[in-house]
Amino acid sequence: MSLIRAKPIGTQEELRSLLERAGVPATQSSVSRDLEELGVVKHHGHYTVPRANGAAVRGLLSLDMAGESLIVARTEPGLASAVAVNIDGAAMEEIVGTIAGEDTIFIAVNDRKAQRTAIKKVWDLFG
Repeated sequence: MSLIRAKPIGTQEELRSLLERAGVPATQSSVSRDLEELGVVKHHGHYTVPRANGAAVRGLLSLDMAGESLIVARTEPGLASAVAVNIDGAAMEEIVGTIAGEDTIFIAVNDRKAQRTAIKKVWDLFG
């Protein structure tokens, strides 16, 4: 956990390599299992430890830009609809609409500026 808090780590292989250098032997599969057990999630392309009362507890795991007018949100399995309802209920002017599946939400916005603002507002909503 301290490695993840200390610096941005973007891949499991990068984390595995850092663990090896610190004298902790690890395989990619053990790193994957441990990240899941510890509740570590990806946020803006880097692993992060969610706050106890933060977004992950409420279902939201990550937000990533896709093109200039789409945000892809990942949620805990089965919570995408509930997260989308919360996002829609916040009536953010930057968001045109949402489509939710099982664990993924597509959030449509008008342009890149609205995309960045919406990501910040959604994290604030769930943080």
